[in-house]
Amino acid sequence: MSLVNNLVKSNLVAESLSNEILEKTDLSLNHTNYKIQKSLSFNKKPKPHHDELGFGKYFTDHMLVSTYKNGVWNTPIIQAYQSLNLDPASSVLHYGQALFEGMKAFTLADGSTALFRPEYNWKRLNLGAERLCMPQIPRDLFLEGIKELIRVDADWIPQESNCSLYIRPTLIGTEAFLGVRPSNEYLFFTILSPVGSYYGNSLNKGIKIWIEEEFVRAAPGGLGATKAAANYANSLFATQKAKDNHFAQVLWLDVNHQFVEEVGTMNVFFVFKNRIVTPELHGTILAGGVRDCVIQILKSWNYSVEVRPLSLKEICDSSDSKQLIEVFGTGTAAVITSIEELHRKSGSPIQLPHNGMGPLAQKLFDTLTGIQRGTIADSYHWLERI
Repeated sequence: MSLVNNLVKSNLVAESLSNEILEKTDLSLNHTNYKIQKSLSFNKKPKPHHDELGFGKYFTDHMLVSTYKNGVWNTPIIQAYQSLNLDPASSVLHYGQALFEGMKAFTLADGSTALFRPEYNWKRLNLGAERLCMPQIPRDLFLEGIKELIRVDADWIPQESNCSLYIRPTLIGTEAFLGVRPSNEYLFFTILSPVGSYYGNSLNKGIKIWIEEEFVRAAPGGLGATKAAANYANSLFATQKAKDNHFAQVLWLDVNHQFVEEVGTMNVFFVFKNRIVTPELHGTILAGGVRDCVIQILKSWNYSVEVRPLSLKEICDSSDSKQLIEVFGTGTAAVITSIEELHRKSGSPIQLPHNGMGPLAQKLFDTLTGIQRGTIADSYHWLERI
């Protein structure tokens, strides 16, 4: 049975997706024993100071590449970071077969290096690949290839506690043709980027968000539950309008503009006085790895966590009655991002009763980053050392 058939019992993704991503996969993809070739660069790039990193601005000396043709993944190669050689008729340029993941590697307190939940990203990528009619990525190609790439560029891993090595595995269709069908040829590649905080100096300040009531990020039956490049292209217009008006991101609503979905590229949590609510996964929301971590941690702390539809009306009413006390987003890039204000076209802004990071967001941030850095015991077994 295919990965998607194992995971999806209908045309919508069930809320249990986060757990099932980790528990189910096609076992034939596990052990392929790829021998990774290397063609290393003799021209090393200068490394930026950690204060200059920002997010996604610099890239390491090497990349991992493998091509798919005639139903077979070819030998992966670690080579110098370079431009891709694509035919102008490549399917990715015309029909948008593009999918990616976002992962991180960390320097631990004992000096070793570890990945954070890499199996989750591998399985989620394969879930998205099947949705986009793309071939599955074998485990050894994905995980062992990425580990070896990190070993080769290990001197690029930032040592500072607020920095990490961001990992971008990407899958694109490369067959040269014009015609609406899946490609028969693909390129899998991974690049690495040393990064600092996603929101720069706003990490501990909280951010202001625009509630988007005109445009939508995803629709039922679409690609919202995958990390398809198309999702991000679709979000750019509304996001840029919000940024032009001095908002950090937008709060996405459903197609009827009644229920909360995501905030920017993050999952979102609303903290009320007697409960914590995050929207359920129903096919339009990405099953975020950090979202899954936060739910597990909150439950271990005996918080009441409700995974269900959450309406904008409920949020506004709870703000008016002082029951809403905190809002934060979760994602690989920013980990935990506290939200200070929510603005919309009509009505007063929703202002949260804290300046900077909310107390629960701060506690979650400290806990997650502590686990990622090895300063807090990894009782969940999320770290995989390299």
